[in-house]
Amino acid sequence: MPAKIIDGRSIAAGIRENVAKEIKQLKGIIPGLAVVLVGDDPASKVYVGMKKKACDAVGIYSQEHILPAATSQRELLELISTLNKDSRISGILVQLPLPDHIDEKEILRAVDPGKDVDGFHPVNVGSLTIGARTFAPCTPAGIIELIKSTGVDIKGKRAVVVGRSNIVGKPTATLLLAENATVTICHSKTQDLSFECKHADILVVAIGKSRMITGDMIKPGAIVIDVGTNRVGEKKLVGDVDFDEAVKVAGHITPVPGGVGPMTIAMLMKNTLEAAIRNMER
Repeated sequence: MPAKIIDGRSIAAGIRENVAKEIKQLKGIIPGLAVVLVGDDPASKVYVGMKKKACDAVGIYSQEHILPAATSQRELLELISTLNKDSRISGILVQLPLPDHIDEKEILRAVDPGKDVDGFHPVNVGSLTIGARTFAPCTPAGIIELIKSTGVDIKGKRAVVVGRSNIVGKPTATLLLAENATVTICHSKTQDLSFECKHADILVVAIGKSRMITGDMIKPGAIVIDVGTNRVGEKKLVGDVDFDEAVKVAGHITPVPGGVGPMTIAMLMKNTLEAAIRNMER
């Protein structure tokens, strides 16, 4: 029997609908999101446009700050300082990657942790690690929602995360630990990747290599979350998992596109709402 498809678009739509309802109950307080993009990367521009559309749909006030690639670090820091002080802005998102001449770590540290809806500020990363209230990075938070949508209890399951990036791999592993999974992180130096993957009840793959995880590397009945988005040819998008093979083995699997992608923006909307609520509590 083929795996059940985890429909990220449908689950994300439900989250956005709940966010819109909660915003209507805030009694005149409108959450605000500022998105900052430096440079003219086409993919990033499309993503920024999708975020604006999502904000409009749920009732979030949005600002876009699209800066030339030659923008200096000082100019970017000045903009972030202004946004930190702007009472209309609940959340600030700096689109990554930044141009090489800008220190990414310094920029992320400059964002007010209370407005860091991406969850990348060191304060928020530390809070996530110790289990304190914080903003979970959007893609990892979405991954947990996708896993829970299957109805499978994460507690006690063996989870394997392939990829150790600060944006996806590490925070996903932290969130899985918080759900009481037994977690293994695999990376380029892992000696027997196939062995590790094949023993996973929950397999999350975020490595950026087209169809690297094949069907014979997956435990029968496993939940497979494919974070990868790789372009093959001019139009086709494929994941880091060989979907055609994996769907014959897994119990549940996310498609590419239509799996993790929609969840990232939905969780951003949820984090922006949470930021607005926290600002009310200050």
